[in-house]
Amino acid sequence: MSPTEYVVLLDDNGDEIGTAPKASVHGTDTALHLAFSCHVYNARGETLVTRRALDKRTWPGVWSNSFCGHPRPAEPVLDAVHRRAEQELGLVLRDVQLALPLFRYRAVDASGIVEHEICPVYTAIVDDEPRLNPSEVAEARWVDPADLAVSLAATPWAFSPWLVLQAEQLGVFAESTVRRAS
Repeated sequence: MSPTEYVVLLDDNGDEIGTAPKASVHGTDTALHLAFSCHVYNARGETLVTRRALDKRTWPGVWSNSFCGHPRPAEPVLDAVHRRAEQELGLVLRDVQLALPLFRYRAVDASGIVEHEICPVYTAIVDDEPRLNPSEVAEARWVDPADLAVSLAATPWAFSPWLVLQAEQLGVFAESTVRRAS
């Protein structure tokens, strides 16, 4: 992470109020800021889960959704989604859909680091296998959404808190709502 990377700060209504260096907003007193998450599916209807790199500042080594990130100041969120898919996973997305436009959460990891984000959640389909950026992703697996739902229910502590919350809100892990690629 470069000290010159900036994130967009938000007020409680979700309105932009400025920017701050990314390194300064993930600590024990984290300002509300803009982020995004994306759940990627393949043609078989499997979802890609990733294990965060061990040197990540927040939730290192934890399994999570396909990828997350922060739009740069003045960068459209959808552009940031495509940029991060390429940077983290070497993937080109298609059929990108906004699934949870108002998702918001605050979570504290075991080290006391806080995530405090308004985080629109997207889904997308890919045709290729991921090429992992090891500074972002330790490993990745395609999983059946029903199997993931069982794991999330049995061991929520093994996953990022945002994945657990998103899964509850999306309902994408219910057999009847899983997106299948056409």
